[in-house]
Amino acid sequence: MATEKKKEFIITGVPEVDEKLGGGIPLGSLCLVEGHSDAGKSVLCQHLTNGTLVIGEISVAYYTTENAVRSLISQMDSLALHVLDHFLADRLRIFPLTFSAGMAGGQKPFHVLTHHFSQLPNEFKLIIVDSITLLVAHSNPVAIIDFFSRCKNMCDDGLTIILVAHSYAFEEDMLSRTRSLCDARFKFKLEQVGDSMIKLMEVLKVRGAERPTGDVVSFDIEPKLGMRIIPLAKARV
Repeated sequence: MATEKKKEFIITGVPEVDEKLGGGIPLGSLCLVEGHSDAGKSVLCQHLTNGTLVIGEISVAYYTTENAVRSLISQMDSLALHVLDHFLADRLRIFPLTFSAGMAGGQKPFHVLTHHFSQLPNEFKLIIVDSITLLVAHSNPVAIIDFFSRCKNMCDDGLTIILVAHSYAFEEDMLSRTRSLCDARFKFKLEQVGDSMIKLMEVLKVRGAERPTGDVVSFDIEPKLGMRIIPLAKARV
């Protein structure tokens, strides 16, 4: 029965984080991960990738503007997220993204991206785009809303799509409109605690969660460990 439960949710494999997610992100969700630079957005996505691959039921397509194939696998390996075997077995596909200035403004780059999603084999049911910041920052509002709407339709058909963006990429009105289309939303920020900066993840919405979600997760990122939860009360002492 526990195995059946795992098939229905995207999890990080970090128990404290999955608990805050209400048991995990339900399959078929459109998820927006937004927030500050270096606040842990990519690390969350990498944990979700690894958690999905470890369970072994579905495959992952990871689109990245931050890394090449080798550097992403190496970065995950440094966090004890060992995905090379999954990559070699074609259960993880990594697609480095580059956006040229000539593509800005219109809908074409978004259409190219969603068309690529639609051409993936059926077992690739988790799609992560880290990040859409440059694309959003250089596109018009109609193109952005259309992209989110098409992603939402794909999620209704069984895909789970996680979109990562810096909050500054969106104007406030656009941010509220895109948020309304999403089934799950997480916001990352940095907070000064004493002499150190603590990473905070706010769980703003997880529609269809197995149980009530938490509110804020405070954590740090450690080599060979990944996300290490820091009780906020303890961090503020």
